[in-house]
Amino acid sequence: MNLTGERETHQMTTDQKSDQNSHQKSDQGSDRPSLHDREHRGQWSAAERLEELSLIKQAARHGDPLATERQHAKGKLTAHERIELLLDEGSFTEVEMLRRHRATGFGLEKKRPYTDGVVTGWGTVHGRTVFVYAHDFRIFGGALGEAHAQKIHKIMDMAVAAGAPLVSLNDGAGARIQEGVSALAGYGGIFQRNTRASGVIPQISVMLGPCAGGAAYSPALTDFVFMVRDIAQMFITGPDVVKAVTGEEISQNDLGGADVHATTSGVAHFAYDDVRACLEDVRHLLSLLPSNNRDLPPRAPSGDPADRRTDRLLDVVPEDPSRVYDIRAVIEEIVDDGDYFEVHPGWATNVVCALSRLDGEVVGIVANQPASYAGVLDIDASEKAARFVQFCDAFNIPIITLIDVPGFLPGVDQEHNGIIRRGAKLLYAYCNATVPRISLVLRKAYGGAYIVMDSRSIGTDLALAWPSNEIAVMGAEGAANVIFRREIAASADPDATRAQKIKEYQAELMHPYYAAERGLIDDVIDPRDTRGALVRALSMLRSKHADLPCRKHGNPPQ
Repeated sequence: MNLTGERETHQMTTDQKSDQNSHQKSDQGSDRPSLHDREHRGQWSAAERLEELSLIKQAARHGDPLATERQHAKGKLTAHERIELLLDEGSFTEVEMLRRHRATGFGLEKKRPYTDGVVTGWGTVHGRTVFVYAHDFRIFGGALGEAHAQKIHKIMDMAVAAGAPLVSLNDGAGARIQEGVSALAGYGGIFQRNTRASGVIPQISVMLGPCAGGAAYSPALTDFVFMVRDIAQMFITGPDVVKAVTGEEISQNDLGGADVHATTSGVAHFAYDDVRACLEDVRHLLSLLPSNNRDLPPRAPSGDPADRRTDRLLDVVPEDPSRVYDIRAVIEEIVDDGDYFEVHPGWATNVVCALSRLDGEVVGIVANQPASYAGVLDIDASEKAARFVQFCDAFNIPIITLIDVPGFLPGVDQEHNGIIRRGAKLLYAYCNATVPRISLVLRKAYGGAYIVMDSRSIGTDLALAWPSNEIAVMGAEGAANVIFRREIAASADPDATRAQKIKEYQAELMHPYYAAERGLIDDVIDPRDTRGALVRALSMLRSKHADLPCRKHGNPPQ
């Protein structure tokens, strides 16, 4: 399918055709399991009716054995097997197991399997309610028809009404072509509900098979996208269409595989080799999130002392602002037991976004990464951090910003591709956030990038800094070259004069207490006291309340 209005040739894979054709001989066809001829139905006993119900549900749950074998042969689990891995053991309650489509034409009236190719229901993850729907590739290749879509609409509505997270396990061939525009309208209903649920309940998409055409927009509307390598692909137009239109030849994985979306496009937040590892991390992510936007994130007991000294930070972060280090080592030293869950680890690596806990309380961490492009902000890093800040703000997760940024990345490509409007997304996200916000300047914080990284001037609740901080419009060398350009040029020894002016600028405007003297930094702290200072600040801000102006909604930069 193609929701953009462009013409697209839909070619079903051999596996999809095989899965559809198998239902002509399936136990789930138009002749459902029964004990007696239908004309004697009125004479059945209660026990016979219960036995028929059991047979029908068994057939609906287990499906066509041949289709199941094909699914397993491709290294893929069935929908129910995936749900069992996601949810707590024995907690799943299925909804509309006996739903069947009513479409006719193209032989559909002869193939009416139960569930109509999607399993929907709810269960628990770590004891908390979670709603889920899972495409069943064994039935019509997981393609979406009218009844299939209505099941998804219902479970999405139930998730919002109950105030519980929604997880989609995606493995489908797009719209069911035989049902025409009804299938397309089904996608529209999903997109509308994704949008209305945004910022209300956490929405997580897990890609476990193909997701082509307009179907790919639903995962893109959710909060987090997980993908499994080799079996999952996402693209608007497939390789055949790309070749026909542009002449480029490319495989499905190279066009829209897990690694492409996790490192290049930024569509996927996480990529895995194994389905079980993927779903285990989905469970872990859910343990860090509130059920909805009215709840606080779940607190977990911590054996890590709140006032633990962070002596190791003196060795981790070099004094020389030009030397690189891995900001992840700083995060590990600060958070509970060194445990954090990084979001988008393979994309826009010059900024790190992570969920973790401080003294048992969930926090979101945004940090410049000096080990990647010196930690500069660019288009991708700005968009990555902005979306993460917006998510944390929507779900009551306090934000800690660790700053070591030399500025925005210069270059023609950055300017022409919209660094102004796209960098403004991060600025907008921070300015709009009402959750507790704490910023900490580790070393350098130059120019507009310092302002954007949740500085005091854009509303951070508490601005801290280490004694190694350098907060300025730009680095001392660049500033001296601008301010003292004429003196340096007229000097008998330009190099010596430049060195002298650099020292003068550093002493006058870049000493560690310059910003603190002007109220732009609330305190300059010993790096060894970082964890304790952050824990105390979070405790103070726990009851923070902030109101936004009365408005329908803002108009963020695009």
